Amino acid sequence: MKTHLMAKPSVSMATVALVASAWFAVPASAQNFPITQAQKQTATQVAQAGVPLSELAANAPDRYTVKSGDTLWGISTLFLKSPWRWPELWGMNLEDIKNPHRIYPGQVLVLERSNGAATLRVAAGQNSSQGAPTDTIVVSPRTRFEALANSPLPALKSSTIEPFLAEPLVVDESTLKTAARIVSAQESRVLLARGDRAYARGPADAPMLDDRVQFKQYRVFRNATPMKDPESGEVLGYEAQYIGKATLVRGESTSEVKDADGKPAQAIVPATIDIVAAKEEMRVGDRMLPEPARQLSTYVPRAPDTVQNGRIVSVYGSAVVNAAQNQVVAINRGSRDGLEPGHVLAILKDGARVVDKSDPALPLMKLPDERNGLLMVFRTFERVSYALIIEISNGVRVGDRLVNPR
Repeated sequence: MKTHLMAKPSVSMATVALVASAWFAVPASAQNFPITQAQKQTATQVAQAGVPLSELAANAPDRYTVKSGDTLWGISTLFLKSPWRWPELWGMNLEDIKNPHRIYPGQVLVLERSNGAATLRVAAGQNSSQGAPTDTIVVSPRTRFEALANSPLPALKSSTIEPFLAEPLVVDESTLKTAARIVSAQESRVLLARGDRAYARGPADAPMLDDRVQFKQYRVFRNATPMKDPESGEVLGYEAQYIGKATLVRGESTSEVKDADGKPAQAIVPATIDIVAAKEEMRVGDRMLPEPARQLSTYVPRAPDTVQNGRIVSVYGSAVVNAAQNQVVAINRGSRDGLEPGHVLAILKDGARVVDKSDPALPLMKLPDERNGLLMVFRTFERVSYALIIEISNGVRVGDRLVNPR
């Protein structure tokens, strides 16, 4: 990502990163990524003893230079057999890397093996606790283009899941039924697109009013699909299809009119909205929910702290039951089950039912479930979550089991 900057006679790379954050309206707190107490404890324990050599990846390099585009998951895969044990990779770096989110392109990671254990350190003079590289660059006073290559590494490539952070929404039945809705369009139009004006109403107990700043921006949804548990058939929630955004121009009100008999009557004046973004054309009856506050999330790949035993509910944005690597799936476990963004689960392929033809009685057998890959949770609701398939051997199917990765 690049941006335009008006250069001063001397600008440090840290200053460039700071200005760029402001340019994109990203608060500085976005870089203060959380570290859980459990991760700190794991890191401290591992830092004292190192990681057993048996836990290292077969081709773990002795030295590795962090590159732009790397991810923490990718580096964990490079050094460890089990990438979700990323906090232990941090533990191997505890003296040099005080914050696991402060690993930068250009740093050299050195792997040391001694007494049956391995430790990882940053090459001398590259302690990441001091923040991003601060080498001063002298530039002339003109517009410059500086690549933001010195940002801390993300856990995953954000472009893979960014669309899913805003688009899919899981709601319960009552929320969907009481959501605001588009009730009319100008000039009797049937379909609405970006730039069109339309009219909407909220529920009776929560009309769309223009005196509440937090309810100025709305997302528009359609076709709420029930998400059913593959085992019980219970409806876990409704997945609403995102189709665009609207801005509230004027709130709802009432107006005195004359009815068919010429008598005074009160008529509802619906709220006025402008369509500001459209993924597809909208129409009367589409539902609207307030735009949630922007969230800047970080994902720390790790195993869940509680025992998980779930199933894949659906493949997002697809009518098929199979999913491939880097696809998003919905699972039947959520925040009430202890799942958090960053939790990694193993995908098990259901063992086939076969007949033992070597036995005269021809008994029915069920072959053992085999591990088929890994997925990482990135967005949770109460009873369901969205997860990204990050490793896969064969096709993943709706109904496949999910368990703790170790």
